[in-house]
Amino acid sequence: MNLWSVLDRVARAIDGLSIWSGRLVAWLIVPMVLSLVWEVFARYLFTAPTVWAYDMTYMLYGTFFMLGAAFTLQRKGHIRTDTFYAAWSPRRQAITDLVCYVVLFFPGLIALFWFGLEFFLKSWSQGERVVTSPWMPVVYPFKFVMPLASALLLLQGLAETIRALKTAVRGGRA
Repeated sequence: MNLWSVLDRVARAIDGLSIWSGRLVAWLIVPMVLSLVWEVFARYLFTAPTVWAYDMTYMLYGTFFMLGAAFTLQRKGHIRTDTFYAAWSPRRQAITDLVCYVVLFFPGLIALFWFGLEFFLKSWSQGERVVTSPWMPVVYPFKFVMPLASALLLLQGLAETIRALKTAVRGGRA
């Protein structure tokens, strides 16, 4: 087995993890929408707004948004300025992707992982709650999403880097 086939297998395994996590996280839309719908009915039909729906909605949306990032990267769904990029050869695109991953993507995400982990650990050790809410929900499970999303995105970035490296070295499409 050569190096490229091993790297291809690693990239496919990471893709599988990103797809699995994206499909799992997609189900967070259900409780988010249900809490919004409940709040609308409670507020406007029963004149009895909830104390928890707003907090639940923004925490679920943030979780949904962040944990879906690796899936979105795997599906090539992130915003890209294709003005020049689309006209370039696959090799030139791959080299550009490699430079961007190494210079911008990985350093930024490593920092997000590191500081997000510190942010979560501090929150968890203090049993932090949202004090601006009358419901006062615990917040550290949602703060755990930052390092988790960063780790998933770093892994998917590794898979994308493997593909870009293969294209840059061997030519063609990865």
